[in-house]
Amino acid sequence: MVSDSSVFGRGQRESNDGKTPHWQEMWRHEFLEALEHDPVVIVPVGSVEQHGPHCPMDVDISHTQALAVDTARAIDEFPVIVAPPVWSGLTHYNMGEVGTITLSVETFIAYVSEICRSIWANGFHRIILLNGHGGNRDIQRVISIKLAEEDIWVLPITYWDMAQDVLDDEADTDPGFIGHGGEWETSLQLHLRPSLIDTEKLVADPERPGFSPEILRFTGFPERRKEREHGVHGNPYTASAEKGERLFNAAKEMLIEVCREYHEQPVRGYREFGSHCP
Repeated sequence: MVSDSSVFGRGQRESNDGKTPHWQEMWRHEFLEALEHDPVVIVPVGSVEQHGPHCPMDVDISHTQALAVDTARAIDEFPVIVAPPVWSGLTHYNMGEVGTITLSVETFIAYVSEICRSIWANGFHRIILLNGHGGNRDIQRVISIKLAEEDIWVLPITYWDMAQDVLDDEADTDPGFIGHGGEWETSLQLHLRPSLIDTEKLVADPERPGFSPEILRFTGFPERRKEREHGVHGNPYTASAEKGERLFNAAKEMLIEVCREYHEQPVRGYREFGSHCP
């Protein structure tokens, strides 16, 4: 069982020798000391939305929160800090199912950008946006491009991209994609928080008619409720805690490596090569 998959943490000082990876739990002198050692800050990003009848609403943010915390605790040689999570995302296409909370595109860009600007202004210049929601994937990269114009540099990462081999090679029904309350997201929940999966309400609906597979390779609509009756994309019947553990560990090991390489790199800047002079 991982150490912590809750949104704001359980009070890590009590369970981790007086140390905490959580930004909101740190003291001022800890921030000042961290700044002397080229720290990395991970911002968990996700969503609160329907994930079918069997899953809780906070699937997407719970995954990135748990990955960020366990990664931070696995690295001793330099500080890795977990910022307060961005729990709300772009999920208008799930508003047809009860329980979903969404932001507009404009609000999401402004909100996440301001968080990154604040972290940067505090002197923390190695920032990772760790995303767990498909609807945030493209817009998070847009945010990184927007901030780069201000000479603020962030790494946009969607966690399952770090473990594509697991998705490709170890799926029974949902190969190659994370799905939505299907085999892989349900597996992660069974690994992280098995008590929050209602196994009596599992459902795997067929895809409704739409574009052919050839067309879907390069285009498609974001409205999932129209694709499947109960808001599930994939097959949760094939989920298992063991699969969830393998996916989680693969993503975590890669995130640890990302943090270590990021820590070793100098802080970027447009003016480093004279390419963006005022």
